Amino acid sequence: MESFELKISIKDWLYIITIAAFFGFLISIFFYFLNQDLQKISTMVFSTSAAIIIAIFSSILISISNSFILPLVNKQFWYLISFLFSFLSGALGFLFSYFLFSYFSIKIIEFIEPFYIYISITIGFLTFLIGLILHQFISMKYKNEFIRNEILESKLKALENELNPHFLFNALNSISELIYIDKKKAEDSVLNVSKFLRNALNTDSLVSTSKELDMVKTYVNIENTRFEDKIKLNINNKKDYEDRLIPKFSIQLLVENAIKHGFEGKELDIDITISKETIEVSNNGKIEEFVKYGTGLKNLDKRLELLKVGNLDYDTDEKMKFIIRIKSESINS
Repeated sequence: MESFELKISIKDWLYIITIAAFFGFLISIFFYFLNQDLQKISTMVFSTSAAIIIAIFSSILISISNSFILPLVNKQFWYLISFLFSFLSGALGFLFSYFLFSYFSIKIIEFIEPFYIYISITIGFLTFLIGLILHQFISMKYKNEFIRNEILESKLKALENELNPHFLFNALNSISELIYIDKKKAEDSVLNVSKFLRNALNTDSLVSTSKELDMVKTYVNIENTRFEDKIKLNINNKKDYEDRLIPKFSIQLLVENAIKHGFEGKELDIDITISKETIEVSNNGKIEEFVKYGTGLKNLDKRLELLKVGNLDYDTDEKMKFIIRIKSESINS
């Protein structure tokens, strides 16, 4: 993996080229006031063009250095190699500009002709110093992004670790009772628990909708050990959305919530409907008059926000229904 210390995005280079053009314009003004016999427009065009060409040379040479040379050498030689490439980008960029504009009869070329070599060497050192400053700035920028991502990841892991493990203890208790009643069913339940735990140990915060639904099916099979197959799961899943990434345990948590608050001793039907803009989990059990988010629902809503997937909502008109509303950006991606 490429070190963030060497990472310079296209957007960064566009900023650098824009800044270079501005400085080139300022240098043209300096040349003009130094010798007012110079042609104003041609001096401005040469200076600005030279600055842009130097920036382009820098982007090419430094990108080659960062991508193909520095990763292969010891880190203690990075500054030496970076100095060489930064110096060459400035010196060669200026020389290229000088010889390119020497084909035109403009006074600025005649003015700098006696000492263009010294100017190219000076600009080479200047590009190194500017490159050093930009390297520190860009390096700090990516370090800050890395730290922010680490903090976000820590928050997500902390939220995932808060997920309710009680169902697992209940399942194990039910399995222990089944061992003496129905050994085959107990064996199947142990395999389901094993499968669920294997999926739960996955470190990804986002999983595909199809993978999440597989986990939900396994979860309901485990719960039916305790509820005597009274939990009926109906999934209305459009194939178009199977690859959509959603937070791990998101649908599972809503199904768990439906069983916990909706089950009234009789058969409980849980319907999961996947559409372009929503994921809905409804049940035909008890409807709560006043919905208050507990730890699990608050947890899910926060993870949806942190992962920029959407937000959690609910509806109690006909059935108890919880809805994950997918953000438009997430739909497009």
